Amino acid sequence: MRGIILILLLLRFLLGNAGELSAQMYDKMEGGGKPDPQLSQKDNDYLDRQAKVFLDTVSAVLYKFPPGILPEIRERGLAKLLMDAVFHEHFAVYRKPVQEFFRERVDRVIQELETTKVEKGVQIWKVYNMAFIARTKSVTIAFDLVSGITSGSPDFTMSPNQIDRLAKQCDVLLISHRHPDHADKAVAEKFIELGLPVVAPEQVWKDEPIFSQIIHLERSVDKTHKLKLKKYTLDLVVYPGHQMKSIDNNVYLVKTPEGISLAHIGDQINEGDFMVDWEWIDQVSKNHQVDVLMPNAWTTDIFRIVKGFDPKLVMPGHEIEMGHTVWDRLPFWGDDQYLELNYSELKKSKYPVAVLVWGESYRHIP
Repeated sequence: MRGIILILLLLRFLLGNAGELSAQMYDKMEGGGKPDPQLSQKDNDYLDRQAKVFLDTVSAVLYKFPPGILPEIRERGLAKLLMDAVFHEHFAVYRKPVQEFFRERVDRVIQELETTKVEKGVQIWKVYNMAFIARTKSVTIAFDLVSGITSGSPDFTMSPNQIDRLAKQCDVLLISHRHPDHADKAVAEKFIELGLPVVAPEQVWKDEPIFSQIIHLERSVDKTHKLKLKKYTLDLVVYPGHQMKSIDNNVYLVKTPEGISLAHIGDQINEGDFMVDWEWIDQVSKNHQVDVLMPNAWTTDIFRIVKGFDPKLVMPGHEIEMGHTVWDRLPFWGDDQYLELNYSELKKSKYPVAVLVWGESYRHIP
């Protein structure tokens, strides 16, 4: 009870004060995107201390209350509200407590990957944005693994050592599309250096030397590829998705050697008069079983996408990606009205939904 009261008091204080401070900082913002030196050191020190208190509280609550199927324990929801508040401050990535929080969450994933053997089912870690790592008894698959460099702060970004250790725990990297919050060249180069396959659409780094080292599979609803790894082979369907009209977005449906099916949609979105992808989205479950679906939470009509895949578990991503403007960082609480979404409708539906924070994992046993 004391923990709940503390979180509520912190939320009340934040909502009453931080918005004004952030607005002042935004008004003083220069072209480089960092706080103007004219902002007093006292104000900056205050915001740093506030971020540390809030994020320490978030870490403590998440540690005590691990992720589960919605509706989740109230304390987790309150912790996410605190996290939303911190990361929606305009210059959050330049604050040391924020940088330390992100890198500590990444270290948590690394340590668990280095010590966790999965004998049954699949364990899925949420790393950052749409970066997920899924491990079964035989394989470990990375989806859209990125370092966080799009945040604009190298001190927020994963260290080279973290990238190296993450890659060494994986068997393959699947990249959905060319945007740098999903396709990170430093990460892809590390996988290639380790002799691990990297799969991506042809639009990714098309005019660069790395292009020839990437696997480009046919985007087709009717073809199942056999992707050879070092020890095993994955069955892989690459659906011809899009992020609106001009961006090719691979939607991956992977079947592991154990028969577990995982789908990751990257930034799949139908918008305006470009609705061609519904033709195959609506039919996925009629041709394939899907155990876990990893959709981006901001896509239009996420409920229809989920119904098309008909998964046993939904694990959404893309919350508070720091490379976006502060208003486009999707909060954990959803903000359906701003983005005209039906995310809340999904959360109340028959489909099991598990919403993870960076650094957390969830075990699904079909």
